[in-house]
Amino acid sequence: MRATWNGIDPAAWDRLHRTAAAALQQDRAYGDAMAGLGTPLLRAWVDDGGEPVGVAQFLVRRVGGLLPVALCSHGPVWAPGTPPARQAEALRALRARVPLRWPRVMLFTPDAPLAAAGAFASMRRVMTGHSTVRIDLAREPDAIRAAMHGKWRNRLAAAERSELKVERVGSKPAQYRWLLERELAQRERRGYIALPDGFVEAWQQARGRGGEAGEPVLTLRADLGREPAAGMLFLVHGEAATYQVGWVGDAGRELGAHNLLLWHALLRLRERGVRVLDLGGVDTARGAGLARFKIGTGGEVVTLAGVFA
Repeated sequence: MRATWNGIDPAAWDRLHRTAAAALQQDRAYGDAMAGLGTPLLRAWVDDGGEPVGVAQFLVRRVGGLLPVALCSHGPVWAPGTPPARQAEALRALRARVPLRWPRVMLFTPDAPLAAAGAFASMRRVMTGHSTVRIDLAREPDAIRAAMHGKWRNRLAAAERSELKVERVGSKPAQYRWLLERELAQRERRGYIALPDGFVEAWQQARGRGGEAGEPVLTLRADLGREPAAGMLFLVHGEAATYQVGWVGDAGRELGAHNLLLWHALLRLRERGVRVLDLGGVDTARGAGLARFKIGTGGEVVTLAGVFA
């Protein structure tokens, strides 16, 4: 089992990531974007006699300016059919060969529930995992809609009968910057933490260099008359997509604009061949309203295994 650090073929990385419908945090363009914004990056390719086993992308931060902490968020991404025993061997290879001097800390947050994270059994679990909602887009649209909670579906039907009109926003950063600015103001008012300003544009630029067909950013706007009532932005990475930014005004909230936008997004993403949409974390204590919205879609609530050191 061999771990090769950096200098990895981008096309090979993208193929494995796409096949696994893996998380945004292990997308090559995600790493490029974060590196461009100033966060040190490490990448590893693990193979066994030339046969791919998995890939792992780490963001590195220094605690107290000295101790390097390398975080593999929602990873590694394993080649299809890799059994837990080989995964565990790959983890040992990664930890043994990481190009960081001692003392150092390596953290992994596998993109799987605890019951499916057997490869990490020999490691120390230092934090419990968060929950997210994922929608299976391989189903027919009627099945996706039927799985929605009744109140959520009723809100969608009411929004469809309203005066709201859904438009796709252009994919150039200048065309969706208005939504990012409104979300940033919303973030500051509510005091929550998200990816740094400038990430979406940097990610789109990095993703564009990968040569994949289709625009990597999907932005939809719900208009009420001539004014925007709400907006949503999604990042498309291979056969998966991630809900990234959302904003809604008072009038849009009253009319269920986000229900309408998300439904249109599901249909568009499905047409593009996206198999899984990740709506992001749910926190029923500090964000009960948003959690109810995400859970109401009928998607699967997945509680991840946690953080391992």
